[in-house]
Amino acid sequence: MHKLEKISEQIRKNFDARTAARDNALAQARQLTRACSLAIRAVHRDETDTMNTHLLEARKLADTLRDSLATYPDLFYAGYTQDSLKEFVEANVTCALIRNEPLQTPEELVVEPATYLNGLAEVVGELRRRVMDILRHGYSPEVERLLGYMDEIYSVLVTVDYPDAITNGLRRQTDLARGIIEKTRGDITFSLRGEHLEQAIGKLIVQLNGDQAKGPAGSEKDS
Repeated sequence: MHKLEKISEQIRKNFDARTAARDNALAQARQLTRACSLAIRAVHRDETDTMNTHLLEARKLADTLRDSLATYPDLFYAGYTQDSLKEFVEANVTCALIRNEPLQTPEELVVEPATYLNGLAEVVGELRRRVMDILRHGYSPEVERLLGYMDEIYSVLVTVDYPDAITNGLRRQTDLARGIIEKTRGDITFSLRGEHLEQAIGKLIVQLNGDQAKGPAGSEKDS
């Protein structure tokens, strides 16, 4: 029985250490998620310096989170940890695509393949947000560039046909991305048609005003 007490004491110490590591990881994951959210908000506001500051903070937090759980792989692959790293992918890729910069790879971001793809799927929603912000001020060729990125992302995601246990539920994220892209394409088409209609009406008004300025036989009216 003395040996059993010794064993149980060692187990308690192990559990204490794991609990402390888990609590610390949860706090770091929340901080990482917040930094990523602020970076995305900054890029939508075209606040480049603020964006870079938050991306740098997110990078440091991701590295710290990864290092702190090096001896606890089960905690590293837990949902809350991978979710925060997914947000890290989303923030970096969103900022890169909006600013038309090179896309980072999973190796550069130091994330698992499934985490990278799930983060990539959520980028589609942020690109739609950017498109809608642009369309509020009228149609711009920029929306076509962003829609092209959305299509490219979907075309990659739809080919990843593996069980959810491998991809961490990527299939559902892919379906959501498809719906977002279809809705965005409809919004762009509607905006473009509206702009064409406005231009046609403008030309018609100019033509009617010109006709009124001329006489019945096409001559200028007497002043």
